[in-house]
Amino acid sequence: MRSLIKPSLLFSLILLAAQLSLGQSWAVNPSKAPGDLVAAYFTSAERGWVAGDEGYLGMTVNGGKTWQKYPLGTTETINEIYFRNDKNGYLVAGRKMFLTKDGGQTWQETKIFNQGEFRNLTPEFICIRFSDKKRGLIIGSLLNKNDEVVEALVMRTDDGGDTWTRIVVPTQKELFHLEVNGTSHAWIVGDKGLILASDDGGMTWRIQNSGVTRALFNVDFRDDNEGFAVGGGGTILRTVDGGSTWMKVPSPVTETLKRVDFADDKNGWIVGHKGSILRSGDRGQTWIRQESGTSQDLYGLYMDKKYGYAVGSHDVMIGYQK
Repeated sequence: MRSLIKPSLLFSLILLAAQLSLGQSWAVNPSKAPGDLVAAYFTSAERGWVAGDEGYLGMTVNGGKTWQKYPLGTTETINEIYFRNDKNGYLVAGRKMFLTKDGGQTWQETKIFNQGEFRNLTPEFICIRFSDKKRGLIIGSLLNKNDEVVEALVMRTDDGGDTWTRIVVPTQKELFHLEVNGTSHAWIVGDKGLILASDDGGMTWRIQNSGVTRALFNVDFRDDNEGFAVGGGGTILRTVDGGSTWMKVPSPVTETLKRVDFADDKNGWIVGHKGSILRSGDRGQTWIRQESGTSQDLYGLYMDKKYGYAVGSHDVMIGYQK
């Protein structure tokens, strides 16, 4: 009997079925954070950290079954957790940064800037990345007395973070996230569709044309060429040439998207407001929505091939197991 389904529709149905067959086992995990959770990072399936409001830092050694609060001694919101290897990690918290050299068992505050270095403006650091043991970048904004962003802020280190030097960038827009690949290439995304790129380790920066005006909150590159950026209004951008051109990818949601993370070359996840979780199994060419089990805004994401965690408002934490 002749099929009544058009070839194009049949292909779409096969693609949808393949996408839906991807694991969707997200489950809400217990959390005792005092407010919103903003960041998550795991160095193994058992050992990880979540952080957020009021300087809260939680640690697990059993895959998220239980969490223990670390007494960091700050009330600043922790914006990011980042490890450059299993032992050496960094916390970015407002104007402060903390580091660990023992895999997160202990954390110490470290100095980034000298008081008065930014005149009467206050730095707020958002994101940090290292390309190797010595060279790293940290980004954020300078705020006036009314907590308004007045200048973009990029700083660079060549000595493992002992000293930092400010780098001039061709924008004053608010910066939200930083990504590095290798020792040369780096990207920054920010307000009103801003994308900055560097190919000399962050010494100089140029503006790339994103083609959008919505804020971009996160950027993730798999190599020097293939990368993604997400932001307001369900925006998903993809590049295959290092950002020389950015293409808008169809999105199944209109909610603000906050994080994108690829566990390998094919499989990626995005989280955002109202419990939005999107997944792709075809290198980010198409995305489908997954059931998250929460309607809270999701701000932070960490994904591995076999597990992952997303965190968000009102201390929500959800875990993924393949």
